Amino acid sequence: MAISHYIKEIGRGARGARALDHAQAADLFGQLLDGRASDLQVGAFCVAMRVKGETAQEMCGFLDAAQARIARVPAAGGGLPLIVLPSYNGARRLPVLTPLLALLLAREGLPVLLHGMRTEERRVLAADVLEALGTPALAAIDNVAPGTVAHVPTAALHPGLARLLAVRQEIGLRTPAHSVVKLLAPCDGPALVVSSYTHAEYFELSSAVAQQRAMHLLLSRGLEGEVVADPRRQPRYDGFVAGRHRLLAEQQPGTAATVPGLPEAIDVASTARYTRAVVAGELPVPPAIAEQVRHIARLAHDISQETTA
Repeated sequence: MAISHYIKEIGRGARGARALDHAQAADLFGQLLDGRASDLQVGAFCVAMRVKGETAQEMCGFLDAAQARIARVPAAGGGLPLIVLPSYNGARRLPVLTPLLALLLAREGLPVLLHGMRTEERRVLAADVLEALGTPALAAIDNVAPGTVAHVPTAALHPGLARLLAVRQEIGLRTPAHSVVKLLAPCDGPALVVSSYTHAEYFELSSAVAQQRAMHLLLSRGLEGEVVADPRRQPRYDGFVAGRHRLLAEQQPGTAATVPGLPEAIDVASTARYTRAVVAGELPVPPAIAEQVRHIARLAHDISQETTA
């Protein structure tokens, strides 16, 4: 039977579907991660949840199951939180600048972990740009020292999680695993997850999950689904320290007409050249990304103060 009784509950359509409680969601997602469901059941689960939508209780259960199984980075030490950058969308119209955000955060002395994988064809991935910049993917989880960037493919965190994400290429729809990886904290010590949202309902969902799980989280509108800020705009920032919410900045009106040096091309080589030039000081850091770095560094300091208090 595996997960068929859960599919029967969540798969009754937008009006007839019933939400799972925390324990049921954790059991269901754990079975999926452990490979105890058939490909047909996995597909049915993903489509059913896409129609129904995840509740905060379900997301908390899914995250519990994932956190219990994933490989974890050792604590950074000294109370410093690991800065976690999930990267699963890549570039479609603008260069993917998540590697630039990662390198700027490392320059602030923070340990930075980027995790991700390809879930859609014909997109330039942050991992590809980091490779071009001389930061190869780790084959397995390892320490991340302060002031450095590491990146790992999702399969190194957990193969079952990568399997669920790969379903997107088969059915053409995002799955609950995409919501999970945006809130995952693969660390044995404190971690500040930098996450993003596109639609207002995902902001509400992420906020509720952060509060219920007492997470450290920075939440804002990202760039084409990536967590890095759009270099042309100043978005709203919401921070959570141990689940306690604070509004860090309101969205600022207006869009910059140009970003100095930002290439029109989105290929790996062009993006890597731009990133390298900004980090070297040959081009200015886009103000929107500089502001994001300041918010993350400030939250990291507050987390460190709380952890060592």
